[in-house]
Amino acid sequence: MPVKILMPALSPTMTEGTLAKWLVKEGDTVESGDVLAEIETDKATMEVEAVDEGKIGKILVSEGTEGVAVNAVIALLLEEDEDESALEGADTSGPDVGGDAEESAPKEEKSESKDVALGTSNTPTSSKDGERIKASPLARRIASQEGLELSGVDGSGPRGRIVKRDIEAALSNKSAAKSESKADAPAAAKADAPASKAPAASGWNPDLTGLPEYEEIPNTTMRKVIARRLTESKQQVPHFYLTIDCEIDNLLSVRKQLNEKAGEGVKISVNDMIIRASSIALKRVPAANAVWTDAAILQCKQQDISVAVAIDGGLITPVIRNAGGKGLAEISTEMKALAAKARDGKLQPQEFQGGTFSVSNLGMFGIKDFAAIINPPQGCILAVGAGEQRPVVKDGALAIATVMSCTLSVDHRVVDGAVGAEFMAEFKKLIEDPLSMLL
Repeated sequence: MPVKILMPALSPTMTEGTLAKWLVKEGDTVESGDVLAEIETDKATMEVEAVDEGKIGKILVSEGTEGVAVNAVIALLLEEDEDESALEGADTSGPDVGGDAEESAPKEEKSESKDVALGTSNTPTSSKDGERIKASPLARRIASQEGLELSGVDGSGPRGRIVKRDIEAALSNKSAAKSESKADAPAAAKADAPASKAPAASGWNPDLTGLPEYEEIPNTTMRKVIARRLTESKQQVPHFYLTIDCEIDNLLSVRKQLNEKAGEGVKISVNDMIIRASSIALKRVPAANAVWTDAAILQCKQQDISVAVAIDGGLITPVIRNAGGKGLAEISTEMKALAAKARDGKLQPQEFQGGTFSVSNLGMFGIKDFAAIINPPQGCILAVGAGEQRPVVKDGALAIATVMSCTLSVDHRVVDGAVGAEFMAEFKKLIEDPLSMLL
């Protein structure tokens, strides 16, 4: 019987997506690893690949279709010994997943029909000896995030396919063998949370009486998720705000000198220096580099800085991993590459998921100051305004300096006022004495 190709869950918050474009047509022969389609998730447009070989028998969901549920059947794949006659009466219902966003074996198999979800293009599909590893996209994603080799995992799904419960069992065994520390429990609970349990966006139907003529612009998947997550953040996270003014004349001078001496293709921006200063300040005040869970506060040992990037229809936060261990040139090069991929919709999940602290800079638009909304589960986000000349008092005399206002939005559950103030003091020192961040 034909193999059912399912709509994959390509991010932890994805419950539905838009099938933006098919890259194959009916009758095309595909192999494991071939890119089949582009799918718009709640974060970006991503290429997805086949995990089985065969011939595309029938496309059930046309390109451009919005709101396609995760695990819905989007196409049928004919196996090597099948022809078009096998499509007659083929089952096109999705798998019985219970409360999980993962495919599972049907309670009663009435035929030999198989289900196969698409895989993200950056996931390996074969073992070292060349044998193809059958695993669901969710299982591959969790394994990739946890650094788990699929070749060492036994599959319990249909035809030996590795599914989420197999990864969970392998991780549980690995964790038990390594340690039984209590700190592992909240992290595991977070990793185990299925995407299908993400809360739906609340209804918002204001009274439109009296509105002038308007154009209706349908909400994209990304816009809906932004609306839901930011609403949840403001409703559930107890925000407070700390604002500080930083003189940046020295920073601008050092930046100019660095760019004059930098190699070809390297141009350090003020934002690159803000990222660097934030990461060093987090090293000095590790209590601010933390995440809240009901069981424990998770104090992160690496400074992964999420940087807000505006894109068509919304925004996304690519992550500079281990920013505290990188120099300005490396941060600058990496940030430019990530921003370009973000605007082209080509970011991979590992490039925007996670992050321990966020930076949002609207200074290039002339915004003097603003307060950003925290990006859960992170504990803080730094909002950066424009550098502008202002009167300041130095040694009892009035002077002019270039001043930049920065506001830290803080989750009071995880970071107290004194800790937030200590972080901002360290950040200010680094910005006003930029040579210290080069050490």
